[in-house]
Amino acid sequence: MVTRRFLLTTSAAALATAFVTPGWLAAARAAEMFKVTHTDAEWQKLLNPAQYEVLRHEATERPFTSPLLDEHRNGIFACAGCDLDLFASKTKFDSGTGWPSFYEPLPQAVGTRVDGSLGMVRTEVHCAQCGGHLGHVFDDGPKPTGLRYCMNGLALKFKPATA
Repeated sequence: MVTRRFLLTTSAAALATAFVTPGWLAAARAAEMFKVTHTDAEWQKLLNPAQYEVLRHEATERPFTSPLLDEHRNGIFACAGCDLDLFASKTKFDSGTGWPSFYEPLPQAVGTRVDGSLGMVRTEVHCAQCGGHLGHVFDDGPKPTGLRYCMNGLALKFKPATA
């Protein structure tokens, strides 16, 4: 027997699933417009294969493999896809997670969206200029923001400060 409670419960579950499935997310991402755009073939020429997978296909590099983990000089961390300045070195901290982490991006440098992959809901971080996938942001970071921008080192490049 189909009850009202059953119909409400299954309808709510179906609606929730629709909002976290990759198909829905892919459609939403396709509708976004960015200042820097390239065809897929152009991105493949501009990026090395590992960067391409991270920035354009939302792959994640293995933890503790990025040389940027040990980068402690004064400077800027920029998008490896379009060179937009993303994070000041003064906001970098050692989160112990194996990925370069920052507590705050530069103003209007990044965008966020819901990421429902891997059976969980997270906040994905992307470059505001080219849409390249950078990583995720979590609410377990240090003061003053309490945020941890956990970034793929492959998505970033370091630009040392000039004296």
